[in-house]
Amino acid sequence: MGDGDTIGPIFSALADPTRRAILAQLAGGEATVNELAEPLEMTLPNVSKHVKVLLDAGLILQRKDAQRRPCRLNPEGLKQVEAWSRRYIDEWEESFQRLDALLAEISVQAEGN
Repeated sequence: MGDGDTIGPIFSALADPTRRAILAQLAGGEATVNELAEPLEMTLPNVSKHVKVLLDAGLILQRKDAQRRPCRLNPEGLKQVEAWSRRYIDEWEESFQRLDALLAEISVQAEGN
């Protein structure tokens, strides 16, 4: 399975629009669960559940700061998504390059006739 063991929970976490909204908020900097809940118009327990999924997936980190527990993006989790996606992007780019070469060859042959 390899990647599927680590990438599965990440994609599962990203599948939810609320969790994507939380990530978008955290792109602007650290925020507590209270701060994350405000624009979402959700209860704190519901936001906490979403935060836990993001923590478990490795997409965010949380630290203890006195009574607060601010969350922030975890670049390593996002790098896993990029690395997984990069393989497929590279394959598509190679396919398009081969197609371009084939079309150029066909064009040259057509001009010769």
